[in-house]
Amino acid sequence: MKTSLPLKKIPQNTLFGEGDVFVLFGELFGRGYATGLLDQAKAAGMKVIGITVGRPDADNALRALTAEELAEAEANLGGKIINIPLRAGFELDAPAGTATPTDLVNEMTLDGWQEHKLDWDHLAKCREIGTERFNTALSQIMEQLDGMIPEGKNVFFAHTMAGGIPRAKVFMAIANRIYKGRGKRYMPSQALVESDLGKLILQNFEEVTANSFGYLLQASKALRERIEASGGEVRYTAYGYHGTRVLIDDEYCWQTYTNYTQGFAKMRLEDHASEAWNNGVKATVFNCPEIRTNSSDVFAGIELSLLPLLSALKKEGGGAWVDALWQRCQDMLKDDVSVEAILKKVNDYQTDAVMQPFYNFEAWPMPNSAEQVDLTVGTSQEIVELHKERNKLVSDELSQHVLTATGMLIFGEASAPEAPVLWLDHDLVAQQLIQVNAN
Repeated sequence: MKTSLPLKKIPQNTLFGEGDVFVLFGELFGRGYATGLLDQAKAAGMKVIGITVGRPDADNALRALTAEELAEAEANLGGKIINIPLRAGFELDAPAGTATPTDLVNEMTLDGWQEHKLDWDHLAKCREIGTERFNTALSQIMEQLDGMIPEGKNVFFAHTMAGGIPRAKVFMAIANRIYKGRGKRYMPSQALVESDLGKLILQNFEEVTANSFGYLLQASKALRERIEASGGEVRYTAYGYHGTRVLIDDEYCWQTYTNYTQGFAKMRLEDHASEAWNNGVKATVFNCPEIRTNSSDVFAGIELSLLPLLSALKKEGGGAWVDALWQRCQDMLKDDVSVEAILKKVNDYQTDAVMQPFYNFEAWPMPNSAEQVDLTVGTSQEIVELHKERNKLVSDELSQHVLTATGMLIFGEASAPEAPVLWLDHDLVAQQLIQVNAN
């Protein structure tokens, strides 16, 4: 992909309404983008159906939710959950009696992981087993789902699966060095990508983040054809990340967080949407702005790209709600610190000569550098210290509003999407927030 295609105007839902079906393809956990989209589906009167990734038993085998877990998950979702475990990835899969990929990663040490070699024939078998397990469960889910969707109803599949990091202590230590390490603790991200450990993780990222979307598109073909034959329509959306346009020196410019290792899988996700689109299926990946979530917190400094949204809100029209938001953010800062000072610090960071080589769209995702990490993590830490409380940050406040805006934009655009891959930049996010809060 040579350039990004931004959504240019606020879309309106013209398709989905009372009795239509919203399928959340990924379990709902904590804070994240899916909450904003789910709110829109409920507001439209759609029937909500979800799935579960299941839970590991004592031997790391997947099991369905217990009655208590299912009740809690359905209450959290606000809908019915098909209780068939559907976990993407293969980090816990292996031929009987052999080591799983996670077991193999746990054999690595912090000193020797870069030289540690893996048995790729064995890992290929693990991946095959994981893929077969996933698709077998997905087929069973589609059978149940087919009986839950009446004739003539429209269906919205919202893919939310992402990640794939193995639960291994050594990797968490490595990740902290790569995404947060400065000075002597700095570790180049390229060292991970070129290692056997990195190659394994990239494969698992691809299965979880990207291929699960492809499997969904394929497995739901018969259901899609049945729905369309009865007069209904089917849409698919997925959450991407491929940089965002934010205000830098009062102009909207594409920028990105570095190093975003999952970027390779996110591009493959875009490929799945494009392939489906070319076959007449309305599937769209929405590349969303940076926010703070439970999963993104490993990327120190990712929130820096979120803060300029405050400036975008004023540039796109401002108003009483924007003034009140600025004041709430001001109240989170120490008495001698202003919102303007925070935004200047971010703009100085974005325009620093160290950062300019990383804003190369065609080279994305680029490896990090010692100078870049030092500047990113250092600026992030400086801004956190300017708050009254470390657990009440401006970036958390803004994240919730971005969730709301992206949910509205995605839900509206899904009625008649214009392309298989779209970017939701700060200009449109700000316009959506101003519009919805104008009254």
